[in-house]
Amino acid sequence: MDQPKHIGKIPPLSLTPRGLCRVQAASYVGVSPSLFDEMVRDGRMPQPKRINARKVFDIRKLDLAFDALPGDESDLKTWDVDLKV
Repeated sequence: MDQPKHIGKIPPLSLTPRGLCRVQAASYVGVSPSLFDEMVRDGRMPQPKRINARKVFDIRKLDLAFDALPGDESDLKTWDVDLKV
């Protein structure tokens, strides 16, 4: 009995995709798709790569862009102050 053609072509669940669609990319960085679009427009997030008609966001570039976002350093100190009695 022949196996269906798609058997063996599905990547294992442990394999993280390199490229993400817009909605997945937004979810990956923790924002809504509309905020993600704004962040792409203003340069805080990278432009997508085009693969034929698809726009795909490189997960490595998303990581770099996320790392470059400013953090709220004041939040890091408040827990220390709150614990001192």
